Amino acid sequence: MIQLSPSEEAMIFDVPDMTCGHCKAAVEKAVAAKEGQAQVDLDRKRVTVTGIDPDTARQAIIETGYSPTPAS
Repeated sequence: MIQLSPSEEAMIFDVPDMTCGHCKAAVEKAVAAKEGQAQVDLDRKRVTVTGIDPDTARQAIIETGYSPTPAS
């Protein structure tokens, strides 16, 4: 079994205050600036982040003005 490092594992956040394409673009840009990748699902208000550690990902989303919580 291949072990992924924390920066390679996907983290999923619920971000209930994302509502539009601008929100999606802002989150994707913020995560990319931290060297990660974000996939935003506006319908489910979820962000899947890879390439960076969970704290960095969460902070990047917070810095855009949104309130991420670990997905349940």
